[in-house]
Amino acid sequence: LSSGTLEPIDFGDETLERFGAERLEDLPFAQILDAYACIQCHRCTDACPAHATGKRLSPSALEINKRYELTLVAGDLAVGQASPRPLLDFALDEEQVWACTPCGACIDACPVGNEPMLDIVDMRRERVLMAGQFPAELQQAFRGMERTGNPWGLSQDDRLAWAEGLQVPTVEERPDFEVLFWVGCAGAYDPGAQRTTRAMAEVLEHAGVRYAVLGKNETCSGDPARRAGNEYLYYQLATQNVAVLDEAMATDLLDAGVEKRIVTACPHCYNALLNDYPQLGGDYRVVHHTQLLDELVTAGRLPPLDLGAGTTYHDPCYLGRHGGEYDAPRRLLAGGGEAPTEMPRSREKSFCCGAGGAQFWKEEEPGRDKVADARLREAADTGAATVAAACPFCASMLGSSAVAGEEGAPEVVDVAVLYRRALGRV
Repeated sequence: LSSGTLEPIDFGDETLERFGAERLEDLPFAQILDAYACIQCHRCTDACPAHATGKRLSPSALEINKRYELTLVAGDLAVGQASPRPLLDFALDEEQVWACTPCGACIDACPVGNEPMLDIVDMRRERVLMAGQFPAELQQAFRGMERTGNPWGLSQDDRLAWAEGLQVPTVEERPDFEVLFWVGCAGAYDPGAQRTTRAMAEVLEHAGVRYAVLGKNETCSGDPARRAGNEYLYYQLATQNVAVLDEAMATDLLDAGVEKRIVTACPHCYNALLNDYPQLGGDYRVVHHTQLLDELVTAGRLPPLDLGAGTTYHDPCYLGRHGGEYDAPRRLLAGGGEAPTEMPRSREKSFCCGAGGAQFWKEEEPGRDKVADARLREAADTGAATVAAACPFCASMLGSSAVAGEEGAPEVVDVAVLYRRALGRV
């Protein structure tokens, strides 16, 4: 399984008495065994962006603390007794639980296959679904997703505002589309991400791609809710989306042998649609916008454009580590010419922007540095004039960081916008 795939909760199971993990025995057995598999090399902690920027979170301490506690209570657990202390009393505290960005760096770094990130998500589920205790800022995001289908709480009627002045077809207007452009909440509402959405639509038109959008029928993928522990809200949103997508993705209007696909510029939506939705019966062919653009260039439907000169590429966690895609964006940027300059931490070892796990909608935990500041400083040190982003949240976090306001800081631009700019000069 991808590290971006979480174990679902069966809300139809009436025998379940609790959701998430309050105590050791609430964790899946494999995650309990992680404590004994841990070799205390601390590579997970070294890779953790929260720890690297001075937050108190330490994934290795989580596993070590679990092992000490298991040694003390193993006899009680063996005879079916409950462990005496909740995880928050010995494994991690509240501040540490909410400092995680679910980026997957700890999982990737572990030489024995431990997954401390999953423990943290399970602890968040208990905090949200059972205790009702979570960062206050997340309440607004949860309420927005529940009431208006997006974390900003903006009107569903404005889902297509980004397309003003463009001839963007909806699925009702073009039911025989071959590519469904899943815009995402950021792409629909965030001004910076709207530029990416418009650029992508214009490039698709230029390439002659028969595409359509859901418009007002699209709602949040549920990723922010799921990674923040609100699995029930995710389930509601995802179930609704699967029903809409199943209808839209019917292929009876297409030529034989042609299968509809979904493209999105948001790696969080990409991960949800590709890895999460199959758990609810939603099996779709999903590509990231950098993958589709690279494919169109390879097929000769778009010209290769050398965008790599003076550029460094930031790997989004949910496209890279969780999605396994590192090459398509780099091929697109190189265009047969100069490859983008690599940061010291790139590809599998890329450093997070700090937005994942609904961190985008809450204050960052105290530390000596902001995650986005540390990452953009690393990008600036390459000497590149431009940071090519492939995620609306990465672009927003890096572009609004304190370092972005410094003299000589690189410009943060989505790959689609870079391509559209260059295409306009051809």
